[in-house]
Amino acid sequence: MLTTTVAQKWITRWDRQQEGYLPDREERFTALIDAVEVGTGRPDPLVLDLGCGPGSLSARLLDRLPGATVVAIDTDPLLLALGRGAHAGRTELRFADLDLREPGWSAELDLDRPADAAVSTTALHWLAEHDLRTVYAELASVLRPGALFLNGDHLDVGTPALHRLERALTERATHRRYGDDAPEDWRQWWDAAAEDPALAGLIAARADKNAAGHHGSESAHLALHTAALRDAGFGEIGTLWQHGNDRLLCAIRL
Repeated sequence: MLTTTVAQKWITRWDRQQEGYLPDREERFTALIDAVEVGTGRPDPLVLDLGCGPGSLSARLLDRLPGATVVAIDTDPLLLALGRGAHAGRTELRFADLDLREPGWSAELDLDRPADAAVSTTALHWLAEHDLRTVYAELASVLRPGALFLNGDHLDVGTPALHRLERALTERATHRRYGDDAPEDWRQWWDAAAEDPALAGLIAARADKNAAGHHGSESAHLALHTAALRDAGFGEIGTLWQHGNDRLLCAIRL
């Protein structure tokens, strides 16, 4: 278990490097949590956070909805340790070390009722198409009818001209916010973490588990997510919020 101080230091640094890719990250978090609050219709929703990383979204959701219960799912040992270290006192937040690509992950959650919502931010585009479709099909099995799935991510429309325009808007928003003083990028954050003796064991565990492999945005097209969600048993599907190609996709379980 990492100390709270170490965990919070690295999560703060994680959040800043993420903002370099997502200049409107906090606004997207707010829109997503608004949707959970309004769409679930209850003060104590059970929420699944898919690909939770160090729990940045889960923590913000519980700050706004203290009656909620969140099960945060990831397979990266270091990011899970950061989340557990920073939020050790939050009994309403449980981290689950599960690989969404492995069939049967939902049974390991040990839920006492179907979930009211599932959320994800900047995580699922890394999955290959067949894995994404499997994840959505299994997710549908643990959501109640009418439950929400909310995915905040860079999702492109796929047509060349709109693709260029959407990406340009995101890039310009980043430049307006940071100018030439952009935050460190994803690779720089991981390189710095590898140099911290407090994280050495977790870095080694990550290498042993082969959790380090991001191999590109394999599922970055909006149409792919929409089709996979519809095939998995979701009905109404659409974008609730968008800046450039950064969007909040919502789907409602039939």
